[in-house]
Amino acid sequence: MIGFLDMPKMKTKSSAKRRFRVTGTGKILGNVAYKRHCLGSKPQKMKRKARGTFVLADSDARIVRKFIPYGAS
Repeated sequence: MIGFLDMPKMKTKSSAKRRFRVTGTGKILGNVAYKRHCLGSKPQKMKRKARGTFVLADSDARIVRKFIPYGAS
């Protein structure tokens, strides 16, 4: 009977759960930009450094945390 007094669950942004992950220590991981197409005209060093993921800056992570309130798996 008390169920209707509970706060509603916050929704996760569908776009954010595809783009970001939360590490075990709580940091936000994102993908590096500019590595989808026209790679022939980009330097090898840029493509090499764009492999994998990177940790978001604190200011950006603060914004993303609002989009994924329960963490992204």
